Amino acid sequence: MAISKVKKQEVIQKHRVHEKDTGSSFVQVAVLTERINSLGSHFKEHVKDHHSRRGLLKLVSQRRKLLDYLKREDQNAYYKLIQDLDLRK
Repeated sequence: MAISKVKKQEVIQKHRVHEKDTGSSFVQVAVLTERINSLGSHFKEHVKDHHSRRGLLKLVSQRRKLLDYLKREDQNAYYKLIQDLDLRK
């Protein structure tokens, strides 16, 4: 369910804005997306895990709020991020 430290570091390296960036909106959205994707495979095996499903909904909501913020502040960066993360079909 949780992502490994190595995978999280790879995501941070890919989406960071500057050398010491670990908490910018871009990085937060990328890490949340990775966690959400890992939970998707968990629910295929554990269909009745409603407690984790509630956590998934909280993660999706948090990502949605961050994406709304990015869209308000910098639309070009927002569209680049959703294209990189393959969020919109």
